Amino acid sequence: MTGPTRRRLLELAGAASMAAAAAAGARAEGISPGPRGEAAAVLFAHRTPLRIGAVSLVVQDLERMTAYYRDVIGLAVIGRSEGQAKLGAGGSVLLVLDHKPSAPFELPGSAGLFHTAFLMPTRRDLARWLVHAASNRVRLTGFSDHSVSEAIYLDDPEGNGIEVYADRAPDEWRWEAGSVIMSTDQLDIDNLVSLTNIRVNDYASAPDGLRIGHVHLRVGDLAPAAAFYGAAGMAPTRQRSGAAFMSSGRYHHHLGLNVWQSRGAGPRDAAATGLGWFSLEAENADMLAAQERRLREAGLTVTAMGDGFETADPWGTKLRLATR
Repeated sequence: MTGPTRRRLLELAGAASMAAAAAAGARAEGISPGPRGEAAAVLFAHRTPLRIGAVSLVVQDLERMTAYYRDVIGLAVIGRSEGQAKLGAGGSVLLVLDHKPSAPFELPGSAGLFHTAFLMPTRRDLARWLVHAASNRVRLTGFSDHSVSEAIYLDDPEGNGIEVYADRAPDEWRWEAGSVIMSTDQLDIDNLVSLTNIRVNDYASAPDGLRIGHVHLRVGDLAPAAAFYGAAGMAPTRQRSGAAFMSSGRYHHHLGLNVWQSRGAGPRDAAATGLGWFSLEAENADMLAAQERRLREAGLTVTAMGDGFETADPWGTKLRLATR
């Protein structure tokens, strides 16, 4: 293969045009078309008081899922046991796969994971990854320019959503009345891949600086979801019909919440596949203690574990908080 063409990238996304690919990206984030600008990516997401740490998935096929995140996303296998695999980048564990071969697949419409968003350190890294995905005929589900970031969407073999993205520089983000402007436009793939050699797949593994930038959840009701994650330290950054976005330290969002497929959902099936837990990391012990106090004052059950604690949102999605 001499390199991915625009047509090949569209084929991987199952789209007939860039407009169709952008529409798929819009469905992935639920935001409407708008302007775009040039890029200058930084890892602002991990310089905030709270940041996303890791995500755990309950999986039926541990070998297949481990291979997918290793070969497609480029994560390194950091630890392995009979029933678990830990994967990450730069020595940091980002993904924990827990093997439960008899677990039923999570039902459509239930609360749980919408997608895990892997944040590339630079825009060029995103371009290199896209060439890698195209060279290996990875099935993609959409491309979007969100003004604050550029994003590519796909699903893992067990149906868990994935976003791979690069941020624009924070001074390029636009805020109005305390709300960040996040639009959806066609991703300029030609401009993106111009940063690398499309005839050479040089993405052998994830860059050391790859991290999880945000987690997007399906919930049953936005108001109690926002109240819970507010008590956990997240502040609102944007709200639209059926969705809310929250962050720490004025990042565009560390957390997405939506009811597009899950409005009115009840408690999650704890035995099913999908999201096991995700974690937030606090910059110091005082902040962690303050978050624990707020959650207890809100009447929530908090369980000590390791160097932090665990709680659960109104649908049973487990949240772990710890220091960095």
